[in-house]
Amino acid sequence: MIVKDKEFGEVIVRKNAWSRSIKFSVSTSGRLSMSVPKYTSDFLARRFLETNRKAIREKLPIKDPSEQRARDYQKKVLMKKAREYLPYRLEYFAKLYGYSYNKCRLSHANTRWGSCSSNRTISLNIGLMNVPEPLRDYVILHELAHLNHMDHSKAFWAEVGLHDKRYKEHEKKLKHFSPGL
Repeated sequence: MIVKDKEFGEVIVRKNAWSRSIKFSVSTSGRLSMSVPKYTSDFLARRFLETNRKAIREKLPIKDPSEQRARDYQKKVLMKKAREYLPYRLEYFAKLYGYSYNKCRLSHANTRWGSCSSNRTISLNIGLMNVPEPLRDYVILHELAHLNHMDHSKAFWAEVGLHDKRYKEHEKKLKHFSPGL
């Protein structure tokens, strides 16, 4: 459910079967997000928002509603570019170096450029579209190497180095960028 609020903009309300209390956080879009127990009425959720307005304002870094919309647009544009580029680039390197993965997933995590799960799913952050191509390729090769080594052992880094001779330089440069918007 989305609650429109004059001060906070769109507030995301998520009903959670495991939740015992109401919790506030800030979503990746900068919106206020509420996690409420499953059977909390919409009226109670709105009332709790109203009674905790001051504490929310003081404790959480909520973006201005106009910034929220700008981020939404930016995220939409990045997702479109990422869909057109990242899965194909991943497939290219997988075929080139003989890797096999099950699925490519695009995400928008605030802290991770990519991940590789034990079920052979590779997740790539759409924020990669904001970094130079050699750094994108480094992240893709890094995640592909995780298909054979689910850690950051010497063997893992040796495999990354086989495909990207400048991986140490790329890793340092990547730290100057942020995966979140």
